[in-house]
Amino acid sequence: MSAYIARRILLMIPTLLGILFVSFIVVQFAPGGPVERVIAQLSGADTGGSSRISGGGDFAQRAPGQLGAGGDAINSKYRGAQGLDPDFIKKLEAQFGFDKPAPERFALMVWNFSRFDFGKSYFRDVSVIQLIKEKLPVSISLGIWLTLITYLISIPLGIRKAVKDGTRFDTWTSAVIIIGFAIPGFLFAILLIILFAGGSFFNLFPLRGLTSDGWWQFPWYWKIIDYFWHLTLPLLSMGLSAFATMTLLTKNSFLDEIRKQYVMTARAKGCSEGQVLYGHIFRNAMLIVIAGFPGAFIHAFFSGSLLIETIFSLDGLGLLSFESVLNRDYPVVFGTLYIFSLVGLVVNLISDLTYMWIDPRIDFEAREV
Repeated sequence: MSAYIARRILLMIPTLLGILFVSFIVVQFAPGGPVERVIAQLSGADTGGSSRISGGGDFAQRAPGQLGAGGDAINSKYRGAQGLDPDFIKKLEAQFGFDKPAPERFALMVWNFSRFDFGKSYFRDVSVIQLIKEKLPVSISLGIWLTLITYLISIPLGIRKAVKDGTRFDTWTSAVIIIGFAIPGFLFAILLIILFAGGSFFNLFPLRGLTSDGWWQFPWYWKIIDYFWHLTLPLLSMGLSAFATMTLLTKNSFLDEIRKQYVMTARAKGCSEGQVLYGHIFRNAMLIVIAGFPGAFIHAFFSGSLLIETIFSLDGLGLLSFESVLNRDYPVVFGTLYIFSLVGLVVNLISDLTYMWIDPRIDFEAREV
């Protein structure tokens, strides 16, 4: 087992390098960039994401002293640079690190990332690590609680549906699940706001942040209540499709195992239904459910929370990554991408190791990675 774990960890290195390399190449050919954003801001033509960043004003304050005759080379490279001093443009490139050739910039990025040094944001006077730390509580709250609640509800319900396959209970719950799966999460979030967050009917839940003002002064029990009060609507919105997917996956997995010969043999030996279901079927049926855990966890932890974070004004990693891409804040873009990828690889490894814990017949030592 130790050899298998070592091989998997070593394989993470080229995987991360490949992800960073492909992303770096894409960025080189993507239109726009931090220099173009600053130039657009100085010329008053910036209508993109960088105009919303509070830290971008530093460059605007420097603009009046930098106006002069623009060179043809600068103007051809940066279409909005007419009237700006070419020396100022070169200083911008040096500040953002674009005065170095692309291979050198990539090598420097890989070296820094290997030491978890992600640098500072282009447009905020704060390190990328600090930004991630600030946004992490929101993503952790959404990801962990959504995954936990989904599994705690979907697995028992899926097992029950498999046992009651074809009955009225199975039919009605399937109808509800399919309808829930068909409703987009962001649309359901808007519906919840209209109904329960002061939209048109009731004003029962808050719409901003994870906690109320003065949360630190609350008694410990009221802190817990307030925390989950803020999380209720976002978790309901995000969990709709995840709940449906996991329930049907569990049901189909158990149905497939129930029909196998070893189940009939166990029943013929006099085992009770509980012993058959949880002593024999459970291990085998749960393997496919565990296989879907990494994808479900990563989706809930990062990508799945983007629209929900926006709708409910939750400033998490999903929203940070999206705004960083819009604003061409490359240190934040690559830093969050690196962390997302690393977490995904580690979770996949943990998922594989959990296979052996549930079914000891699986021997990773005998397999090639």
